[in-house]
Amino acid sequence: MAMNVNLSDQAIVVIMVAVAVFLLVQSFMVPAFGENRQARKRLRKRLRAVADTPERRERLALLNQHRQRSSLERALGTLPGMRRLERLIDQAGRETPAYRVVLVSLTLAVVAGLLLAEWTSFPLMGAIGGIVAGALPLLKLLRERNQRLATFEEQLPDALVIMARALRAGHPFNDAMKLVAEEMPDPIGPEFRITFMEINYGGDIRLALEGLLERIGSVTVMVFVTSVLIQRETGGNLAELVEGLAAVIRERFRFHRKLKTLSAEGRLAAWILSLLPFGLAGVLSITSPDFLPMLVKDPVGRQMVMAAFVMTIIGILWMRRIVRIEV
Repeated sequence: MAMNVNLSDQAIVVIMVAVAVFLLVQSFMVPAFGENRQARKRLRKRLRAVADTPERRERLALLNQHRQRSSLERALGTLPGMRRLERLIDQAGRETPAYRVVLVSLTLAVVAGLLLAEWTSFPLMGAIGGIVAGALPLLKLLRERNQRLATFEEQLPDALVIMARALRAGHPFNDAMKLVAEEMPDPIGPEFRITFMEINYGGDIRLALEGLLERIGSVTVMVFVTSVLIQRETGGNLAELVEGLAAVIRERFRFHRKLKTLSAEGRLAAWILSLLPFGLAGVLSITSPDFLPMLVKDPVGRQMVMAAFVMTIIGILWMRRIVRIEV
């Protein structure tokens, strides 16, 4: 009976730590060039509008047929969520099929879950470990996508300056994009090369630029694509437009870097204050092994622990509102 109580207490502690760390990661590990909630909503709406065009659906279908050669791969590619996973893989700069990522995640989840359940004799611990292990490939893709997106956005002002100079020298828009593809490194060089090839082989400029927006999924790219498309419909000096856009993006990045630096102290305080109760519990379990079992076995002690956990969650959410400034 005591063994079951201890295992139940371990499960509660593991779940509490997992929830607290998840909220901390989601709240305070923000990218250098994070966008506010309204901008992300506008970007998702724009991407849905781009993806729902008949031309885009036809091109995606042809691309998926090229990647998925066997009938089994095509059947797996029609599962729910596979299209979003394929977009994530593209944005991460990978060429791995989506079904292979799913199979790797399932394999890691099953193997890690069974091993942890066998070693700890604790099924819940095995389930939690299996979920964490299964999420590792997706987390790796998300990390690579964020790093690639941050690098792309950092390179974008220089690429726009190159385009503006080429346009001022009399080169057409296609040649300006080709110059960026040849001069700039990964990831912006290959992405502009794909867009240039689509236009150069007779594709529509709107579809090619919308394809760039769909692959990158950035608010700055959305502004660039929208500005170019509007200029092509209304006319005007494209070189001045691109050059001014590069200056605006540079100032925006400079402001976001300054904002992140000023909020670093608040994020560090949030991490320390939120993880301090769990660290103190670990120290007490070493220095006074009988203290925590006595606390959690008492009904009032359990209520105090749950109340402290709820207040910790409220504190994390409150500090998140203070630190994450919408701009």
